[in-house]
Amino acid sequence: MLLQNVMSRRTPIFLGILLVVIYAYYFYSRPVFISTSKLFPRPPLKEGQFDWSSREENYPVTSMKALPTGSAGKIPRIQQKFRKETPKDSATRLECRSAVEKAFNRSWTGYKEHAWLKDELLPVSGGSRNNFGSWAATLVDTLGTLWIMGMKTEFEHAVVALGEIDFTKTEQKEINVFKTATHHLGGLLSAYDLSDGKYPTLLEKALEVGDMLYASFDTPNRLPVVRWDWAKALDGSGQEAAAGALIAELGSLSLEFTRLSQLTGDPKFFDAIQRIYDVFEKSQADTRLPGMWPVVVNTREANFTVDSGFTLGAMSDSMYEYLPKQYLLLGGLSSQTRNMYQSFIKTAKEILFFQPATPTEADILMSGSVRVTSAEKGEYELDPQMQQLSCFLGGMVAIASKIFSTPDDLTTAKKLVDGCIWAHKNFAAGIMPEIFHVSACVEETACVWDTSEWKAGVIDINQGVTNANFKAKVDELKLPRGVTSISDRRYMLRPETIESIFILYRITGNPSLLDSAWDLFHAIEEATKTEYGNAAVDDITSTPPKKADNMESFWTGQTLKYFYLMFSEPDLVSLDNWVFNTAAHPLKRPN
Repeated sequence: MLLQNVMSRRTPIFLGILLVVIYAYYFYSRPVFISTSKLFPRPPLKEGQFDWSSREENYPVTSMKALPTGSAGKIPRIQQKFRKETPKDSATRLECRSAVEKAFNRSWTGYKEHAWLKDELLPVSGGSRNNFGSWAATLVDTLGTLWIMGMKTEFEHAVVALGEIDFTKTEQKEINVFKTATHHLGGLLSAYDLSDGKYPTLLEKALEVGDMLYASFDTPNRLPVVRWDWAKALDGSGQEAAAGALIAELGSLSLEFTRLSQLTGDPKFFDAIQRIYDVFEKSQADTRLPGMWPVVVNTREANFTVDSGFTLGAMSDSMYEYLPKQYLLLGGLSSQTRNMYQSFIKTAKEILFFQPATPTEADILMSGSVRVTSAEKGEYELDPQMQQLSCFLGGMVAIASKIFSTPDDLTTAKKLVDGCIWAHKNFAAGIMPEIFHVSACVEETACVWDTSEWKAGVIDINQGVTNANFKAKVDELKLPRGVTSISDRRYMLRPETIESIFILYRITGNPSLLDSAWDLFHAIEEATKTEYGNAAVDDITSTPPKKADNMESFWTGQTLKYFYLMFSEPDLVSLDNWVFNTAAHPLKRPN
């Protein structure tokens, strides 16, 4: 009787424990991905459209590489646990965000009124341009920004307009597969994820794009034709991968194709990119700079030794960026990209990352480019070149330091971000140009500022500069102290610096990053604002900066999205739930 009374009193406790155990078992052991047995239905084609999904391949796959399944791997938390902010801090932050919203609304209104369904707005003249497939690049790239900013009516209007776009053909002879995948496919998938699958049109259109791009993989070795003559594939002509391809264009399709397979249940997309990763993995230790891949590779023969140039900037960047991000999107179920990342970052830290000589002797890092002069002897030359595009690195290294539990690399990430912040602040406009050079400190010695060494560097790299005319020439070239030359004076409205500032802020919670972000936004607005939007600048060192009639889709799709998120609550598009592709399109991570 006593036992029965005890059991009856404890029954709710036992039931509660049992429920917790069952829930834990279900949560931690369930497959990360939905079964691929049920395919997302392709909608009926409209008149004049081509069904790329039914195209007969010349080199068909005989056995598909399937998405990994199983229990979700335990990936460490990425974001900082933020404390509740003070009313004053909240008001300041929201005031900054309001300024970002104002800039976005001006640019979006300009696009709607003067360039609707065109690829780009011409922000100075108020005209429009189609240079990206005539597939409304700005509209597609901006879908996610509209949703994140809570502009649901505008978002739905844009979704309806997608029905007017035929992604099965284009007026362009050649398609850039990489750009189309990251911007169009990524933009559609992200909008579908962000809106929680409530707008099936988005996934239908993503599948339309994916089916078309998949045909670029129909080659003897299943590596894609990255600059693709789609009409040849349409009529069934045979095609081969190029003898020379940029690794960014070859290796930066994984997030978009993986997510498309996850959402549609069609394994062919993941199979396509997994074959690329297998080739990259196999070659990683055998390039002229083991651990990294050269800028140009021979995709036709899968030869990764034809080039001796290595960089983390233009033409290579997103290939490396996607390694830790693919690990996240696969729920940690595949160690392949983790191993590839860890091998590459070791080489990058030893050879490409350097401390520049600055007047304040700032403890910062930049990433240069390397030319291998003798692979056998391990000899190379470092070019201390700083690129806007390489400023994504701080964010990448910061995320990887968290998910791969390498805390020392977070210090490296901070120094890389500080290097980009320094670069912007070192120029009069508060914005760095596309490409410039500095002097790298010698590794074995302290990084002490020496005006005479900077002067020698300027004279060495700039034709016509001598000791006699040094001051006049430096003024004419508008070289800030610490900068030895400027190779490209443009500012293209790029997002890479704010991207890394945003990621580092979400990881560390360092409030000074909010100030750096605001300084950068204010400088960009001052230099680029027009009646219709914001314009790229031909020469950021001129006074005033000369505007170009150009506003690429990444301004509203990436740059302003990151600024908006920077000044939003930290749980809005949390890095623990989402992974951003290289075009700033957040894709939902598996549970």
